[in-house]
Amino acid sequence: MLNVKNDLFLNNVGDLISAASIHNEHTILIVDDEINNLQLLKRTFRNKYKVLTASNGLEGLETLKNNINDISLIVSDHKMPIMEGTKFLEEANNIAPDVIKILLTGFSDIEIITDAVNKCNLFQYILKPFNPEELLEVVKNGVDKFDLASSKSIILKDLKELFYKTIKSIASALDAKDPYTHGHSMRVTLYSIILAKELNVPSNQLESIETAGLLHDIGKIAIPESILCKPGKLTDDEFTIMKSHPANSEKLISSIKKLHEISPGVKHHHERWDGKGYPDKLQGEDIPFAARIIAIADTYDAMTSTRSYRVALSHQTAISEIEKCAGTQFDPVLAKKFVEIQDIIEAAKEHPEEYYLKYSTLYEQIH
Repeated sequence: MLNVKNDLFLNNVGDLISAASIHNEHTILIVDDEINNLQLLKRTFRNKYKVLTASNGLEGLETLKNNINDISLIVSDHKMPIMEGTKFLEEANNIAPDVIKILLTGFSDIEIITDAVNKCNLFQYILKPFNPEELLEVVKNGVDKFDLASSKSIILKDLKELFYKTIKSIASALDAKDPYTHGHSMRVTLYSIILAKELNVPSNQLESIETAGLLHDIGKIAIPESILCKPGKLTDDEFTIMKSHPANSEKLISSIKKLHEISPGVKHHHERWDGKGYPDKLQGEDIPFAARIIAIADTYDAMTSTRSYRVALSHQTAISEIEKCAGTQFDPVLAKKFVEIQDIIEAAKEHPEEYYLKYSTLYEQIH
């Protein structure tokens, strides 16, 4: 039985938050055109934070760009030559939206303040003259907010990584039931996402197609190995049992909220364009788009892999068969595109791991 350490991961979520919150030294960027104010602000913060300074908005933007991975918070004066503080913070927000922004101003003009909040994603404005202790407290709260946002990003990335690794582990465990199908799920997924990307499918659909490809055969977990690995032709009864795996797959994943949207692609990957497939004899565009893509990828990999009952067919033989079955077994538009990109498909067949890292949307999200 597959043992995924979900509990260990969840128990360590608190540690992740703590790790994200521990910055040896937060960096603060101070922007002010008056040297006395700049020095006062620097003295206020230097015992608690690393401080960078700039004497105008343009210099501040350049400093931000050069230290974008280090700066947690910006404190800027409002009235400055070359570029006013609100304009500077607006530009800074376009460069680094997660960095906390504080505006110092000698004016209590409500329009200026409202404009700054709306355009600059302003954390807080402070009227001058300011109390250094009060400013320190505001900055501390801003840094805490920055840490919280950072920890959420880290946790989200780790959850995505856990999901990706779990799905891949399940797919590998299924393939291991039959030594002749080792790597089948990954290759089917690879050919599917290559075809989808060449069709300019939106990124959210790419993720669904990739997940569906990895889990398209999960229902085979209920098929006896004596049928899965049988070297000869299946009897009618055995073939009926084998044909139950797409519906079994749909049952297994449809109750999981994260996987619910991919269940149609999984359930219907053995339907045919002419309506002679299974389990529901769907026809043409009634077959879910993901299922039509996976059907071509699945058939190509089946033909080009050695099985217990026959040796692998050549790439060109498999491509010719897909071309021949366009409009009967396969969506003719998708089959035509698959044939057009056959050189990419063949290269991916020869180097599946390399191409998977190149094309995988799930992998891209965690790196």
